[in-house]
Amino acid sequence: MNGILASSGPTALWYLARGSGVVAMLLLTAAVALGIVTSVRWSSPRWPRFVVEFLHRNVALLTVVFLVIHIATVVVDGFAPIGWKDAVLPFASAYRPLWLGLGAVAFDLILALVATSLLRHRIGHRTWRVLHWFAYVCWPVAMVHGLGTGTDTKVGVVLIVNVVCVVAVLAAVWWRLAVGWPARTGVRVAALGVSIVAPVALAIWLVSGPLAAGWARTAGTPQRLLTSSSGVAAASGQPAGTSRSGPSLPSAPFSATVSGTSAQSQPDAAGRITIQLSTTLSGGVSGSLDVELRGRPLETGGVLLDQGTVGLGPTSQPDVYHGRVTALRGSELLADVRADSGAALEVDMRLTVDHSTNRVSGSLRAASPDDESREGETESD
Repeated sequence: MNGILASSGPTALWYLARGSGVVAMLLLTAAVALGIVTSVRWSSPRWPRFVVEFLHRNVALLTVVFLVIHIATVVVDGFAPIGWKDAVLPFASAYRPLWLGLGAVAFDLILALVATSLLRHRIGHRTWRVLHWFAYVCWPVAMVHGLGTGTDTKVGVVLIVNVVCVVAVLAAVWWRLAVGWPARTGVRVAALGVSIVAPVALAIWLVSGPLAAGWARTAGTPQRLLTSSSGVAAASGQPAGTSRSGPSLPSAPFSATVSGTSAQSQPDAAGRITIQLSTTLSGGVSGSLDVELRGRPLETGGVLLDQGTVGLGPTSQPDVYHGRVTALRGSELLADVRADSGAALEVDMRLTVDHSTNRVSGSLRAASPDDESREGETESD
């Protein structure tokens, strides 16, 4: 028996991608609010006008920095099939094309705003001012992109952040509409109406869409990242990993024996290979475990892992839980997997491959993230 792995890859990229996206949204919200303050030429002894303008400009530039970090980490991480072109070409991605496309639109608008601001003295103040109105379009487009594409939309902290952003922009817009009243009453009333209807429509869409069961499938998540039946399970009130038509995984923690086959691809142009482990669970648990490892081959027969994905579920729903490899220790793999309903498992796999027959054998233990029964447990490889 031989170990199949050598070392782990940069799994922190996925967390950085998600965190930088949230920070970018907060900064964009601040930039829009400060832009509104600047537009009415507001100032005070403590906050001279030049300070407000300085903050607005630098917050906007910092937004671009975090957007670049967000895009780069999403692309480099490679967990979702998102390429560099998807950042600037809207609606062409294989991953949630509509909602990711809105992010590309928002990014293109921000780039245009930055470019026209740098060329402000060449294009004239009036032209720059007209183009700068696109900032008011960019913010809601970015908000909908984050809610529709983000995998953390249902997380309480992320929801609170989005609510804070909406409230901040609404407060700034209403304050702007109040300044100078009643001049151009018709325009102000129309804008006020839109500012009331839009958040209500956003809330209705959020409840019926991103917060509803099965959104990952509806949003356009590729099949390999998508569980085939978890939306049905969540909608019926069953926990993830159950099915009315077949057996389910037991409640965590549980253990199982793993057996199956291994297949290895030829090196690609960059010298990277893919190892596919297709296995079944037994020993009191009926299910399947699929592991895909991508990296560079080693002389010892293993692979220096760049990325690893895991699919776990009962036989009738083989990919209810899906996630990524988080750590490697010789033939031991650790993974965090999650169902679309929000249920999560920490999976500890001890797998070996007989390279003469390409047979995989080993064991699996799954526990809830807050299950302390894993601590102190050891097994021999």
